[in-house]
This record gives sequence, C-alpha cells and structure tokens, in this order.
Amino acid sequence: MRRAQGYSYQPLSQAPDRPSTSAGGNDLIEEENQRLTDELQGKIGALKSLTIDIGHEVRYQDKLLRGIDDDMERTGGFLTNTMNRVVRLGRNGHHKYMFYIFLFALFVFLLLYFVIKLR
Repeated sequence: MRRAQGYSYQPLSQAPDRPSTSAGGNDLIEEENQRLTDELQGKIGALKSLTIDIGHEVRYQDKLLRGIDDDMERTGGFLTNTMNRVVRLGRNGHHKYMFYIFLFALFVFLLLYFVIKLR
C-alpha cells in the first residue's frame, strides 16, 4: 500500500535494526506515535475548517436560491396578471387597443433593428 506525502513509517516486523524490547526502542516508537498523532490532528483541523467553510457556502447558496425562487414567483404572478388583462381586452371587443399594441410592438422592433444596424 502506498503512503501519501512520504511517510517513513515501517512496521516493527520489517525493521530488524530497531530493538523492540529496550527502552530506546520504546522511546522511538513513542516519538513516532506522537509525530503521527500531531500530523493527524493537523489534518483533522484542516478537515474541520473545510467542512465549516462548505457549510457556510451551502447556507449562502441556499439563501440565493430562495431569493431567486421568490423573484420568479413574483414575476410569474405579474406575467399572469398581465396576460389576463390582455385576454380581457381582446374579449371585450376593443380591437382598436389591440391594433395600437401591435403598432407599438412593431415600432419598437423597427427602432431596435435600426439601432443595431447603425452600430
């Protein structure tokens, strides 16, 4: 199994030059354990801060999505009301108003066409 970041740990069964029963061997093992514990604590701290940052980002994105959802609901309601008014105008026989709306839309499209063409 490969170890990331160049760990130099070798199990005792593969390291015959280390005495396992002497006090010096125990000190080396304790130092190795302490070093590995410190590295693990550092990685745990980094993971903790990363998960906290992810949590903040998720809450921020959720807030943005809720705002967009509210805006879409308002826009949908506004569009529905506007379409209902246009339909009522068409049903009431006010064909002059529909004609004026059509002429206005045609004028706006022609105006946009000439503005874009002159650029």
